[in-house]
Amino acid sequence: MPAQRDYYEILGVERTASSEDIKRSYRRCAMKYHPDRNPGDAEAEAKFKECAEAFEVLGDAERRQRYDRFGHEGLRGQGMHDFHGMNANDIMSMFEEAFAGFDLGSIFGGGRGRSARGYDLETSIDIELHEVLEGTTRQVQFTRQDLCGTCTGSGAKPGTTPATCSTCGGQGKVAMRQGFFQMVRPCPDCGGAGSIVKDKCLDCHGSGRKPLARTLDVKIPAGIHDGQIIRVGGEGEPGSPGAPRGDLHVVVRVQQHKLFERHNDDLVLRMPVSFTQAALGAKVDVPTLDGQTLLTLKAGTQHGQTYTLSGEGLPNLRSPRRGDMIVQILVEIPRKLSEKQAALLREFAETENKQVMPQSTGFLDKIKSYLSGDG
Repeated sequence: MPAQRDYYEILGVERTASSEDIKRSYRRCAMKYHPDRNPGDAEAEAKFKECAEAFEVLGDAERRQRYDRFGHEGLRGQGMHDFHGMNANDIMSMFEEAFAGFDLGSIFGGGRGRSARGYDLETSIDIELHEVLEGTTRQVQFTRQDLCGTCTGSGAKPGTTPATCSTCGGQGKVAMRQGFFQMVRPCPDCGGAGSIVKDKCLDCHGSGRKPLARTLDVKIPAGIHDGQIIRVGGEGEPGSPGAPRGDLHVVVRVQQHKLFERHNDDLVLRMPVSFTQAALGAKVDVPTLDGQTLLTLKAGTQHGQTYTLSGEGLPNLRSPRRGDMIVQILVEIPRKLSEKQAALLREFAETENKQVMPQSTGFLDKIKSYLSGDG
């Protein structure tokens, strides 16, 4: 393969990116540079195909591993596609799985016809874990290709109208015969629009579209998980005349918390306590997303032992039930002792027996038995 840019750089992800992050970045790249959204833009089409090439490698676990170890040279003989000569629709069909949950009809370019739904768009927002507890609202800003206000989307100069395409007769598609087969393709002259603009609008240069900055307030429901998508209907790009707009897909990223670890609707807290608290029992204040609560440690609590605080986790997205908080006890051993503390511990050590430390005493018995050849 010829020398080329780093695939991670092309998709704008780190080398440690998850497969889902790679898929999401490719989807965003493909939707941004698709030739149907950038008519006549050779640079955008080249980037579209470059992104496809990068995803073919990074989206496949085995190819990605070879690429990470050997670079582009490691991909020789791996049956890679030559995307430079491929049709955009064929490329999109190859990676259809990457667009699961999206309206594929709004993504496939060319030949969309006159009733094509508008493109779906995607953006992302970050929220904190505590906001998952009750839900929140976030303002999102994005730019979409919208109808030109001057020509109202026709692409024609005000006072003129687009002319019916003479090649397809306004159908937007033509039949082409290849041997015994007849294939229907988008009209090469009008690009599937069915009409041709002769006197172009000066504001949009005949495309009928102009970039529009948009700001929305998006409601984030309580209990949402990292990576879930909120669909905002009708906030995508306009479709062809008479067709509905696409949707906006908002990917929610829940930031990691410095204290709590999330497992579905449950929260895990690793709580350090002193060895005296663990041995004698104690009441300790435990932080929660709501504030704090009191936990009673039983005497003889062991390192790693867990306590469950019912209903102190996160709400379930689809029911009123709330998860639990699992408190794992971490017994800390002091690194430095005063003379008095050391003396007290030595005195305690002299009293240790099988009743005080049954597990460790039993383990020592097993070692002695093993060394003596009895077991």
